[in-house]
Amino acid sequence: MPIALESTDRVPGRIDLHLPRDLSLSDELLFAVCQANRELRIERSAHGDLEIMPPTGAETGMRNAALIADLVAWARQDGRGIVFDSSTGFLLPNGAMRSPDVSWVLRSRLSALSPRQKRQFLPLAPDLVVELASPTDDLDALHARMREWRDNGVHLGWLILPDQRQVWRYLPHSEPVCLDDLQALQDDERLPGLSLPLAAVWAPML
Repeated sequence: MPIALESTDRVPGRIDLHLPRDLSLSDELLFAVCQANRELRIERSAHGDLEIMPPTGAETGMRNAALIADLVAWARQDGRGIVFDSSTGFLLPNGAMRSPDVSWVLRSRLSALSPRQKRQFLPLAPDLVVELASPTDDLDALHARMREWRDNGVHLGWLILPDQRQVWRYLPHSEPVCLDDLQALQDDERLPGLSLPLAAVWAPML
């Protein structure tokens, strides 16, 4: 039973592992595979293929760390939800397992999960997803990823493109909106009090 490896030009450095259509990994087995390969960032597509992601560069890592720190500071004051970093996997309704760069989930939704579910990939879509583009990322692939988040239940998605100084906002049942040269990420209706400064994203101190 052949298993095919394939590199992709759309995401440089990523390797796609194509499984035979009559062979699929259960959520439990996928979690075990990821735990046995902690040095790799592995996702599962809606088609059941495994996508092995390359590590980020230092500049992207610093930008992401700044976003997480500011979002955590807000979340502690707000108290309604929990922030997760890029190592957290989410099981989506379409069968994919994805790990966004930054995410936030309401505590009320997390409280409905069992202790076992909380120790593995979370079987839900986050309420907020932030994806941060790396210099080598393919824009079409990034927008496809954001559409997947939106179509699987994410209430608010922000795609940050540092080189273009743009933020694309994704909301349910609507087309994305491009916001140029924002100074901070805000959404008073869904995330009251949040203001994520983007100065460190537009001009990283490296």
